[in-house]
Amino acid sequence: MAKGFYISKNMGLAGLLMGTVAVVIIIALAAVYDKEKTKNQNKPVDGVAMLTTASPTTSSTLSTPKDPWEHYRLPDSLSPVSYNITLWPRLVVNASTGLYIFTGQSAVVFQCKKDTDLIVIHCNKLNLTLLNGHHARLTGLDGATAPTVKTSWLQVKTEYLVIQLNGKLTAGKSYRLSTDFQGELADDLKGFYRSEYTEDGGKKVVATSQMQATFARKAFPCFDEPAMKAVFHITLIHQRGTVALSNGRDVETVNSTIDGTEVTMTRFEPTKRMSTYLLAFIVSDFDHITGSIENNNVRIWARRKAIAEGHGNYALNVTGPMLKFFERYYNASYPLSKSDQIALPDFNAGAMENWGLITYRETALLYDPAISSVGNKERVLTVVAHELAHMWFGNLVTLRWWNDLWLNEGFASYVEYLGADYAEPTWNIKEQTILNDVHKVFAVDALASSHPLSRKEEEVNQPDEISEMFNTISYSKGAAVLRMLSEFLTEPVFARGLSSYLNEFAFNNTVYSDLWDHLQKVRMSLPHTVHDIMNRWILQMGFPVVTIDTAMGHITQKHFLLDPDSVVDRPSPYNYTWLVPIKWMKGGVEREQHWLLQETGISNANRHPPMTTAGSEWVLANLNVSGYYRVNYDMDNWERLLNQLTTDHTVIPLINRAQIVDDAFNLSVLILYITRYLSQERDYIPWESALRNLNYYILMFDRGQAYGVLQVGSHHDMIYHSFTVAKDLSSYNQINAISFACRMGVERCRVLTSDWFREWMLNPDHNPIHPNLKKTVYCNAIAAGGVEEWDFAWQMFKNATVATEAAKLRSSLACTKVPWLLNRYLDYSLDPAKIRKQDCTSTINYIAGNVVGMPLAWDFIRARYGGGSFSFSNLINSVTRRFSTEFELKQLKQFKEDNARVGFGSGTLALEQAIERTTANIKWVAENQEHVMKWLANECT
Repeated sequence: MAKGFYISKNMGLAGLLMGTVAVVIIIALAAVYDKEKTKNQNKPVDGVAMLTTASPTTSSTLSTPKDPWEHYRLPDSLSPVSYNITLWPRLVVNASTGLYIFTGQSAVVFQCKKDTDLIVIHCNKLNLTLLNGHHARLTGLDGATAPTVKTSWLQVKTEYLVIQLNGKLTAGKSYRLSTDFQGELADDLKGFYRSEYTEDGGKKVVATSQMQATFARKAFPCFDEPAMKAVFHITLIHQRGTVALSNGRDVETVNSTIDGTEVTMTRFEPTKRMSTYLLAFIVSDFDHITGSIENNNVRIWARRKAIAEGHGNYALNVTGPMLKFFERYYNASYPLSKSDQIALPDFNAGAMENWGLITYRETALLYDPAISSVGNKERVLTVVAHELAHMWFGNLVTLRWWNDLWLNEGFASYVEYLGADYAEPTWNIKEQTILNDVHKVFAVDALASSHPLSRKEEEVNQPDEISEMFNTISYSKGAAVLRMLSEFLTEPVFARGLSSYLNEFAFNNTVYSDLWDHLQKVRMSLPHTVHDIMNRWILQMGFPVVTIDTAMGHITQKHFLLDPDSVVDRPSPYNYTWLVPIKWMKGGVEREQHWLLQETGISNANRHPPMTTAGSEWVLANLNVSGYYRVNYDMDNWERLLNQLTTDHTVIPLINRAQIVDDAFNLSVLILYITRYLSQERDYIPWESALRNLNYYILMFDRGQAYGVLQVGSHHDMIYHSFTVAKDLSSYNQINAISFACRMGVERCRVLTSDWFREWMLNPDHNPIHPNLKKTVYCNAIAAGGVEEWDFAWQMFKNATVATEAAKLRSSLACTKVPWLLNRYLDYSLDPAKIRKQDCTSTINYIAGNVVGMPLAWDFIRARYGGGSFSFSNLINSVTRRFSTEFELKQLKQFKEDNARVGFGSGTLALEQAIERTTANIKWVAENQEHVMKWLANECT
């Protein structure tokens, strides 16, 4: 999306015609529904908590930490071997404390690597029972003598239990550290936590967990870093009548009585050697359905009613085929004895790849064909594929430290499309990576405040810095560059290298260069080594725009920036140049891949004579958008491409038609003419690319005079007829048509959606709205209505028993144009009795997306910042999307200054990027607003 991109006055004028062409877009969209394409919005963000309380940041003026317990990284003197952990979550309130609690015992066996008189182990928010006057008990193993404990304490800031000894541990010897503890089974969605739901009129409680990235230490004392792998022996004590789940199979279940309480004790098989962040413990009264893949059980767990109504069936049906696909793709058997997947009422991430027990939001695992949309179905497919991909890449072989998170998440974000395509081959879902990853991340990576995929270890230490890594760069850019690597190596070669890598490092940890080594071993016919090529894409931020002059055959590159005048402060070891693989065609025929290996200047060294053209020949580069870069051409070649689109657009590959649209908007080239061809387009992806880009224009002008003129049109009857007589209501193109028509103020669209919604209000037990149109109809009817419509939707939201239906209603409630209703809804967002904590941030974001709600949400955030459960990075990105005035920029900078002492935690980078985007928006509007008004005024007279 061209969000915040700076263009010249002359080019801006041409681009603005797209606004009035909106009517043409609506008509064409409404007519095309014969070739439905899949769509997967909302990339899963597995594992990272999205609701975080802001915490103070460390001032650069503070002294450098001196003692080991003042550092956020563990010393390298100890290495865990195994844990024996027993946990007992209480699913009723403790009478003495008034809290839900859990108790536990842990014994970790570790090996001493270097002589030391200090034990430093992670421990956060646990009340440790004193053992012989200290927080833990140390014993020697295999003949080793353990020193006595001198003193012990909890280092709150760095989240450690620190134990000083009267003597030294001996290198090469093994020891056991035992602790007894109690913790709160809170509803904070972190560590070992509590989820609640209502079923059959009664409240039910689930004990569940989320360990990634730094929350295992909140469940039991542990060496909580990904490289500190160990074997875990887990026992869960739980209320009779409930079921306990963990990473391994249950091998023993016995009933017992402890302190007068009847309980069940479930012991699980030892895990494989694994990281703490992949652990999972769950106690519930959920039910399940079962399938199998060879000798492994595959089970889907959820609320009993959801299982009984078949909502887990689709996930079960696609899990087996995708596991088989990944086994073949990786050339490695599924590493575990079972595969459990569970849908939780309260879960902050989209999903989490806990090894053998994957946890999901209900919307990401459950699908009700009677109520849910095709988009919900695709969401389940792609999220399940993403998590299953992690069972090998990320779990079997794990990153050494969080600075390389992109390798885990980028890889899963790439191969999820391969797994999903195998399970649903008719959906053409692999094409969606262009919209959902490449174009999405371009908008972020074009900022001067972006960051490289792989950061230095010293840049990622504190928990907030780790959380900040779970972002679009890690997921989407990671996917895009790995897809590029696979393309220029070829997929079979890429897969062989992966197999070699996984087999060598199974149950261990790696850095990114280990993968490059194994890929290099498979194939050597490249202009440079895999290291040389790929390091330029992961060790420097950003991406190039490649410019091809077809008159002379010159090819150049330049760092593409949102604002060309912005200053890039981050140094690059490669001076922001890349080794660029260029797949291309001329005149509709694919040619031999070319590599751009030179610097930016024009010279004979970067001339490629085959790219010169004659007559009507045209060149198209970056075939199927296999590379992570934009492409510009000389104007003659652009015009020849336009002519081809106009005469027969199908000659140009589908993905490249979306690329041409996106590049034209962002490079400000022939926007008017490029988009005119769309009246002939019948595929979803090019249309979606155009609409996402057009959305930037709307965001910049929907608070000013230009928007009123933009909405003027004379084709209402044609639009109304087109989208009401169409038969295929599952078409994304038709959904886009109705949504865009209503957004542009088409009266008949407003009447249609309001009538459908009114029909439902008159008979709440029968919803006449097609599942695929619900979100659009709900939103527009509530926007056109008032208190009555809002209150009805709120009641339906409270009554909803299917998570996807509740999600549609919750987002649509933010569409009202009544300010006091939006303010009330903002207050509701912080009340867990009304809006689940997992949905707090997204609810505020929905309100911020409403042109009326944006200033209300901004005031709400500023008034409450510093003590609320906000995910600040998500909030600041949403609320500032429309910021385009000097006053708003001043407010943003003042907010930064006012809260500097409190800090912004994992949202620090997001705030800097919001300031940069707002500055660019101001510049863009100043350059283009006058031209827009004049042009639209002329067109509408």
